[in-house]
Amino acid sequence: MNLEYFPIDSQGFITDHERALEELFGENAENSRRFEQCLNVMAMRIATVFASLKEFPFVRYKASKGSATATTGRELIPTKLATAIWNNITAYKSSIPNFPQTETCELLIVDRSVDQIAPVIHEWTYDAMCHDLLDLDGNKYVYEVPSKTGGQPERKEALLEDHDPVWLELRHAHIAEASERLHEKMTNFLSKNKAAQLQQRDGSELSTRDLQKMVQALPQYNEQMEKLTLHVQIAGKLNQIIRDLGLRELGQLEQDLVFGDAGTKEVINYLRSTQEGSENKLRLLMIYACVYPEKFEGDKALKLMQLAKLSRADMKTVKNMKLLEGSETRKASHGTFSLKFDSTKSKHAERKDRSGEEETWALFRFYPKIEELIEQLSKGELPKDEYHRMNNPRPSSQGTSGTSQPTSVRAGHSTAPHSMRSRRTATWARPRSFDDSSDSSLRGTSTDFKKMGQRIFVFIIGGATRSELRVCHKLTAKLRREVVLGTTSIDDPPQYITKLKLLSEKELSMEDISI
Repeated sequence: MNLEYFPIDSQGFITDHERALEELFGENAENSRRFEQCLNVMAMRIATVFASLKEFPFVRYKASKGSATATTGRELIPTKLATAIWNNITAYKSSIPNFPQTETCELLIVDRSVDQIAPVIHEWTYDAMCHDLLDLDGNKYVYEVPSKTGGQPERKEALLEDHDPVWLELRHAHIAEASERLHEKMTNFLSKNKAAQLQQRDGSELSTRDLQKMVQALPQYNEQMEKLTLHVQIAGKLNQIIRDLGLRELGQLEQDLVFGDAGTKEVINYLRSTQEGSENKLRLLMIYACVYPEKFEGDKALKLMQLAKLSRADMKTVKNMKLLEGSETRKASHGTFSLKFDSTKSKHAERKDRSGEEETWALFRFYPKIEELIEQLSKGELPKDEYHRMNNPRPSSQGTSGTSQPTSVRAGHSTAPHSMRSRRTATWARPRSFDDSSDSSLRGTSTDFKKMGQRIFVFIIGGATRSELRVCHKLTAKLRREVVLGTTSIDDPPQYITKLKLLSEKELSMEDISI
């Protein structure tokens, strides 16, 4: 058996299907041989994750909403994938030694239609901003430093990955918080490090003892100073781009639109007043289409395109959102019939504010839909008519029925289901620790998964976002259950828009996609 999944994070993996969106959701995709082939290979790769961890999942999947005759091939994608995964894992029960015979974890399968806002809205964490606004090559950041000889600046490369303790600590922080903490770290570092103190002294002569201390501290000083300086530079560059593009105003409008605090008037005013590039206008209109799909019927879409000065190719991207069957679900919830009996005007919102969670930083209000789904799954409250299961029902005491109690979030204690065997955490699923005796705040924290409840796996067909990966880390601590995200690819907004734009193309070349 080949292990064909690819780790992207301590709690994430991909099946490396960059063309999944096209092969599964493109026009007439279900009539192509690539449709079944893509699903079968995907299922096999996902199944090897459970085989390598010796986990037997309780499988749930997003069910189609139409009748048996009206259901399209696209709506059945999660069902087909769940069936194929189940067939593979069932075979493992009899072929792999010591493979569990009863469920040891939970798997939820959804597709990209579950949330079409998350891939395009501006996410304000340090990680997401780096990948959205900087010209990164994967996780590689190229920058320039002054030449030591006084010549041309030297080009250097840095990998923004888990082995960098500063990145590991700040990646999920709001960009404003990351900037503040970097400033504090730099100030604290310069005040405590011996080499820095000696370097900052006035022109007085250094003693032999001073020189000895400086030499001893220099290697560690240079390494840490280089890391901190790099991230201070990146944060400064991000903040400059945010100011230059007016992203704070746009970000506020995006979130107000999603939560029902802004509407058509505010969108039109923004499109009329801003001179910024077409990509941000397109992203705003894609969010607008999710909240107000009726505004894109007939010639209304053409008028919006002219107002935003977008090309027909850009507007085709908005139209292609319907191929994912995501926008159709919005109409029923805001039909005119339901408003007749409302005594007060109802908000036209696509999200509700999270109870019990305060917004510490501006523009940190948005959350991906999978955050709600994972919490519902953990509590056993997923709607049974919307999310079907492959396995037979388990007793409510095991935490998957609708009557189960919420998981305790107290440290060291959980009422969530526990595996009776030892935790088999894959090497890619273990957070790396960083030993730095001079600055404990830079150490990577590790979570003791042995004390947690059963794992939760979520697989998103058609690509996932960095905000969704962040949510898995957040909920691991909150639910006291390791949450692992699987997907066909991790897409930043420009990549996702390119893939969506090409859904209605007859032939899609990978050279056309900027990865």
